[in-house]
Amino acid sequence: MGISVWGLPLPNAWLGNMKNVDLVQEFGNAGGFWQAISEGVEKVEVRDGRLLIKLKE
Repeated sequence: MGISVWGLPLPNAWLGNMKNVDLVQEFGNAGGFWQAISEGVEKVEVRDGRLLIKLKE
């Protein structure tokens, strides 16, 4: 599974080798944006062209 724009897959090199990397796990303890995401979002799921974001209560 990769990232595509308008149905065209983007090469991993264009994304700075970020495919299949948990960015919150990598940067969540650094503060700022990723910490805010990790504290407020319970789940992010991408499938069949849809993005599901479930917020923590």
